Amino acid sequence: MKALRVVFMGSPDFALPALRELAAHYSVVGVVTQPDRPAGRGQKLTPPPVKVLAQSLGLPIIQPERLRQPEALAQLQAWQPDLIVVAAFGQILRQDVLDLPPYGCINVHASLLPRWRGAAPIQAALLHGDVETGVTIMKMDAGVDTGPILSQRREPIREDDNAGTLSQRLAELGAQLLIETLPEYIAGRLVPQPQDERLATYAPMLKKEDGRLDCQQPAEVLVRKVRAFTPWPGAFLEFRGAPLKVLRAHKVDITALQPGQRGILDNCPAIGTVAGSLVLDEVQPAGKRPMAGADFLRGARDWINGEA
Repeated sequence: MKALRVVFMGSPDFALPALRELAAHYSVVGVVTQPDRPAGRGQKLTPPPVKVLAQSLGLPIIQPERLRQPEALAQLQAWQPDLIVVAAFGQILRQDVLDLPPYGCINVHASLLPRWRGAAPIQAALLHGDVETGVTIMKMDAGVDTGPILSQRREPIREDDNAGTLSQRLAELGAQLLIETLPEYIAGRLVPQPQDERLATYAPMLKKEDGRLDCQQPAEVLVRKVRAFTPWPGAFLEFRGAPLKVLRAHKVDITALQPGQRGILDNCPAIGTVAGSLVLDEVQPAGKRPMAGADFLRGARDWINGEA
């Protein structure tokens, strides 16, 4: 199996465990990742996490703006992969790429397909109150996460999970399942199973504005939003004309606060909604570090009785 020539495609932290495991078990002949992007307050040009790991492993790297660029396809052809493995790459693979390796293209997807196809499956599972999720190893086709399934593994969603903690667990789980699945797949002992289209749901790409907390929604829904959108794109309220990030929150069912009215509950800042109140356990004011809700109140005397 070490002689199998593998190209890996991935970009964010989620893809790191899969690349590490592949490099330990197979001959990774090339890595494709997204271009460096401006990030942070200073908008410094920052490489994707997969590039950093690939460099440390001494692996060849390309970073095409679009995979359809002729030079990108030419490099893929030059690597002569037997198999392409994809984990959160961030670009659609065209048919000429799908057809390139003899064993096709395999994807590590962070959901129990066909539930939550698309760009943000982890956030979607949290946002919709799912009690479990998992990872799927699938053979890719021209659709968006529509290919036949090779293997799956389930993972409970914990009450204190946010998108960050759940993503870390699913990334490790996906890497383990990938390494268990590939020998059986390459040997022809796994028959890919078609997805049941009747059960398909879709998790679209997120935008920053999706994290805005609307007090015309129930507190329970807003708690799920906080969990789903932490760490990115971030759940937030407006305070003093600037976004106030909400990193952790819980709901209180009975309160006198009206929707949008600010107050104090459980020694923390709170805001009324159409059903219950949202209590802000941890927040991050603009330009400051994360802090406990109680600490935030000591520097925000004007929080009480205001409206969001």
